[in-house]
Amino acid sequence: MKRITIYDVAKEAGVSLATVSRVINGSDVVREDTRVKVEEAINKLGYKPNAIAQGLALSKTTTIALIVPGTNIFMTNQMINGLLDVAKIYKYNIVLHSVSEGISQMEDVIDNIIKSRADGVIIFNDKLNRDELHTLNSYQIPIVVIGNKLSDEMIGSVYIDFENLAYETVSKYLDKGIQDIAVVEDRKNPSYIRQLLRGVNRAFNERGLTFNQYIEIAKEYRSSYLYLKEYFKTHKHQMVLTYRDSQAVAVLNTATENGISIPDELEIICVNDSKYNAMTRPQISAYKIPDYDLGAVAMRVMTKMLHEENEVIDKEIELSYIYTARKTTK
Repeated sequence: MKRITIYDVAKEAGVSLATVSRVINGSDVVREDTRVKVEEAINKLGYKPNAIAQGLALSKTTTIALIVPGTNIFMTNQMINGLLDVAKIYKYNIVLHSVSEGISQMEDVIDNIIKSRADGVIIFNDKLNRDELHTLNSYQIPIVVIGNKLSDEMIGSVYIDFENLAYETVSKYLDKGIQDIAVVEDRKNPSYIRQLLRGVNRAFNERGLTFNQYIEIAKEYRSSYLYLKEYFKTHKHQMVLTYRDSQAVAVLNTATENGISIPDELEIICVNDSKYNAMTRPQISAYKIPDYDLGAVAMRVMTKMLHEENEVIDKEIELSYIYTARKTTK
C-alpha cells in the first residue's frame, strides 16, 4: 500500500504544500473554492490527516517518541541506552512514554504523540499482533517495533527469532533422547512464549513426537514461585525452559526444595539472560539477548525511514543470540 502524503494531496488539488497545510490546520486565509478542492483531494486519496493535523509543520522537530509498556519499563535499560546513543549521533531527542496494556490506549498515546510533532515512534511491546499493525499503519508516519517481526509500508521491526532459539535448543535435547521437556508460562511476555512454543512444537513434530508439557501458572497464584512450589511436589521433568530470569530462579528454588537435583535430575535453561542468572547457585544456563543492540538498531532503522524514503530499506532486521552454558545444564 502506497503511503499517501501531503505532497500527493497538493498535486491532486493543484495547490501548494503550504495551502494544504493551511486547510488541514483550519486556517481562515484560504479561499472557499480552494479549501473545497483540497478537501475533495483528501477524501479521494484517502489521506488521513486527523492524527497529524495539529502537529503538521513542514520543518522537522527532531523528536522521536519511545513507547514502553509500564510492566516492562524496568527491563529495558540497556535497550534504551542503545537507542539514546544512536539518537545522539543523529541529533534526535527521545521522549519516553509508558502505557498500560491494550492497543486502544496505545492508539490514544500515539495520536497525541503525533499531534505534538514527533517525527517517528518506536514501540517496545511484545503484545502487538498483525491486526494491531494495520491499525498503526493508519498514522502514516514511521513506526519501528522492537521485539516483534511486524513490518509494513510505514512500520519497521527489530527482533530476535525466539522460535528458532527454542527449536535449536529442544532439538539438541531430543537428539540425545531427552523428551521430558517443559516450558513455563509467562503471562508478562505472551508473544515471546508463543514463539518459543512454536519452536518447541516444530522440534517435536519433526521427530514424530507430541509436546504436552506446558506449565500454565494457575490464575489464583500471585507468583510463579508459589505455583511451582506445589507443582514440583508431584511433577518432575528432565529439562525446563523459561523466558525470564525470575521464573528460572523460581524453577531452580522450588525444584531444589522438593528434593530434585540440579542438573542431574533436572536441567534448566533461561531464554533471556541477566546478571541474576550468574548470581544464583548453581548458576543458570541462559541465552544472551542483545538488548543494547535492539535499541541501537531500531533507532538506526528509524533514521533511515525518515531520511531515505526513496531508497530500498531493510525494515525487518533479525538480531542474533549467544548461549552461555552454566551449572544448571550438564
